[in-house]
Amino acid sequence: MSNGNSEADRRSRRRKRRLTLGVIYTAIAIGLAWFFESQATTTIIFVRHAEKTSETETDPSLSAAGQRRVAELTRQLMDADVIAGVDAIYATPYKRTRETAQPLATALDLPVTSYDPDDNDAVLADILDKHKGKIILVVGHSDTLPGLIADLGASKRVPPIADYEYDNLYLVSIPWFGKTKTIRLRYGEPYQPAVTQ
Repeated sequence: MSNGNSEADRRSRRRKRRLTLGVIYTAIAIGLAWFFESQATTTIIFVRHAEKTSETETDPSLSAAGQRRVAELTRQLMDADVIAGVDAIYATPYKRTRETAQPLATALDLPVTSYDPDDNDAVLADILDKHKGKIILVVGHSDTLPGLIADLGASKRVPPIADYEYDNLYLVSIPWFGKTKTIRLRYGEPYQPAVTQ
């Protein structure tokens, strides 16, 4: 009779060990999944504000061409990610940048976070701290976007953006491990450089 009990005890102990190991492995798998998800690739989309009404005003609004470009940008970014879409939107405090960002922000029910165009470190630290692993749209200016992109450790060879060039869209991917990459795309009415004679 003691043989039967000891055999049953051994089976019971084996089952408990298997169950304990299963729970431990599951906890490790969940922990690793959480870690890798929290370290996911951050994607920042950089665009210059759309066409403005005036070159002489201090803080001009968008022109009709600029409004058409914004409609195209909104259409393109509404479903930027098949799962979640754009998670945050940043723009400088000028009318032209806010008017470029606002239609997408309204469509996605997101606030537009204002940033100082003269403080790259602050805006990039804020984005990387609050939105790691997310998709972020940053609306800036022709003279600020190349510096922002370079300060992320992405391409330092972003070509200068001409005065009337509004169609650039830069995708910067920041993986949790590996090299930051920059892709330049175009959207809306194409830029036609002036022909010099």
